[in-house]
Amino acid sequence: MTISSSLNAGVSGLTANASRLGTISDNIANSSTYGYRRAETEFNSLVMSNSGRSYTAGGVATNNVRLIDQKGSLVTTDNATDLAIRGRGMLPVVSASQLQATGEPELLLTPTASFRLNEEGYLQNQSGYYLMGWPANLDGSIPSYPRDTTDGLQPVQFSLSLTGDPTTNVEMSLNLPATDTQVDASGDPYNLSIEYFDNLGVSQAINLTFTPTVPVAPATAPSNTWNMLMTDTAQGGAVVGEYEIVFDDTRNTGGQILSVTTISGGAYDPLTGIAEITVAGGPIDFNLGAVGENSGLSQLSDSFAPISITKDGSEVGNMVGVEVDANGFVSAQYDTGVSQILYQVPLADLPNPNGMTALDNQTFKPTPSSGAYFLWDAGDGPTGDIKSFAREESTTDVAKELTSMIQTQRAYSSNAKVIQTVDEMLQETANIKR
Repeated sequence: MTISSSLNAGVSGLTANASRLGTISDNIANSSTYGYRRAETEFNSLVMSNSGRSYTAGGVATNNVRLIDQKGSLVTTDNATDLAIRGRGMLPVVSASQLQATGEPELLLTPTASFRLNEEGYLQNQSGYYLMGWPANLDGSIPSYPRDTTDGLQPVQFSLSLTGDPTTNVEMSLNLPATDTQVDASGDPYNLSIEYFDNLGVSQAINLTFTPTVPVAPATAPSNTWNMLMTDTAQGGAVVGEYEIVFDDTRNTGGQILSVTTISGGAYDPLTGIAEITVAGGPIDFNLGAVGENSGLSQLSDSFAPISITKDGSEVGNMVGVEVDANGFVSAQYDTGVSQILYQVPLADLPNPNGMTALDNQTFKPTPSSGAYFLWDAGDGPTGDIKSFAREESTTDVAKELTSMIQTQRAYSSNAKVIQTVDEMLQETANIKR
């Protein structure tokens, strides 16, 4: 009956506008919530099959949508581990309680969060979620991990105790005087001490002695040959390596290493220029320079010139801060002035972000509707970069929501009027006398 369908359409209108008012009130309530994604109620008409002179009202149905792909503006903060994303992508997090209960991380995503170190050294926000990242190697490099699963992802955790980093690699750039290998040169040696840190963070030294080979008459050409002796202070001055180094003196490659002969210590690799020497705490890769390359040791001019010495490792220090850069590398800062990369935080991207399930505390869970996620390095592919000292504001526009609320109230009143009118018409019908 047409009049009954009018009543049903009015009731569906009341229900639809009540649902819309619910999303509006939720949006306004979360207008100051960092990372909040506003919701919308979409109206869809229900059309009945109508023919002839009568019309049957179908009413309206609603569909509530969370607009997860929208971005809020960024605001600066004073905390280095307040994180937001400039562009596409979301931060991977895991519920601390869920991880402790099951031992298996369930990947959740959030657009922004404020993390702090908790009592166990985890980066955790106030809602109880850990930031997730890939752990780095000792040298700060990130191993290759799968990008479509959580394999390899771990909660970002720091050691709150004293830490030390032993030296495992030394690279040296140094020039030896070519004039010292000529006939009648003095043959005096040159000494150089290189500091390294042992397994306990104690400062030790490798002492190097460079002794030129002076030609003996009747020879007239320079020998271009040096003996390099290496001793370790941690072993009471014991010899850990001795090498005979011959330099080239031809026109195009003069001054470069021609050959290295190992007398004692680890073998020299002419392709990499590395000789592995063993000190008291273990092996150290000592880069002398590759054969035929303009790096490492050289023999030019008449001066002994240590140009640069670089090494890894550090003395024992206290962690004083945490830093996250634009590409997601998480570094620990120590009071010794050393910075060490410990993790890399990827950014997750999905084909349909709006298809994710919204959970409490501005977290979202991937679903079949959202499509499979892919973990990108921040700043690569479609993803933006990570901004520290920043939070992302709510996507709610209060002025727009208030306008929509007025429209919703008017529509609700109009539907109520339809119901009232139908009621009056039915009353009139009931009052008809025979």
